[in-house]
Amino acid sequence: MIKEWATVVSWRNGEALVECDVKASCSSCASRAGCGSRVLNKLGPQTSHTIAVPSAEPLVAGQKVELGIAEASLLGSALLVYMSPLVGLFVLGALFQALFGHDLAALCGAVLGGVGGFLLARGLSPKLASRSEWQPIIISVGLPPNLVRVDDASTESRP
Repeated sequence: MIKEWATVVSWRNGEALVECDVKASCSSCASRAGCGSRVLNKLGPQTSHTIAVPSAEPLVAGQKVELGIAEASLLGSALLVYMSPLVGLFVLGALFQALFGHDLAALCGAVLGGVGGFLLARGLSPKLASRSEWQPIIISVGLPPNLVRVDDASTESRP
């Protein structure tokens, strides 16, 4: 199971809206000054994702929860998104090359196959996303923010 901590935004009627921060390893990398990925990460506007997760336990805004998602669902969705356009590209490209015997026809077939694979993945993803085993679940719940108290060690008297 893949786990990630999230912050509760709101809770209503057994469903919690949680916000997960997008983490990039660019802050800890030694070669961050000359890295192209760091520049691309800065260009992206979205730094957090909001997800609706079922929760029977009432939660408070600001509370931390640990989310989990099965590896099989993550791998299955990645396989669908990346492989269906790639397979469509190769299959229709090869089919058009065999049928018409011309490189331009193979190019057109490859483009049609890639777009068709993308549309197939786009059509199947809402159906697969509605499966319960593909949904994230709450594994553990942290204390509400108003119950956490930090004592300053310098103000305490020691015997």
